Amino acid sequence: MKRVKYLILTLIIFLLFNTSVLASRNTDSYDGNIFPIYAGNGSIVPPQTTLSDSIRNHRVAILFFYLDDSSASKTLAPIISGLDLIWRNSIDLIALTTDELQGNPSEDINEANYYWNGLIPQTVIIDDEGIVQFDKNGIVDIDEINKVISNIKGIEYDNSSFSVQSFNEYNSRISKDK
Repeated sequence: MKRVKYLILTLIIFLLFNTSVLASRNTDSYDGNIFPIYAGNGSIVPPQTTLSDSIRNHRVAILFFYLDDSSASKTLAPIISGLDLIWRNSIDLIALTTDELQGNPSEDINEANYYWNGLIPQTVIIDDEGIVQFDKNGIVDIDEINKVISNIKGIEYDNSSFSVQSFNEYNSRISKDK
């Protein structure tokens, strides 16, 4: 009889303290790394390269400063993932959580934290000569970024429009509008 009481008590305690996990793109709650959850692309973080390597190799770099617990960053994650799909071999995509940058300013233009203005999300595009061509806070339009990259690369921009389409309540993908 004692074992049954302990079993019931253990079950009750487990049920009382067992809470469900809720993830939401519209809140500033921490749900985990935003790229695998909201963009379906966990390969973006950690970055494959550094800004100093991009500048040294004369490659276009996109710096994306974000926080995992920011709804605006969660909304922008599929756009950053889409840029990775569109420009994968032509640019360096450097997504950095600002937790590590706070209180660590840099005077070196080859370091990513030199470009962070303290707000999130922030998207900065640095051309192959190390010059900032785009710097914007908040939600950015993927077509606006594509136009800047096309200009830097000398590729004619075809005015194709891309949009972010959600295929479930968490994940999205980039699609080309017709």
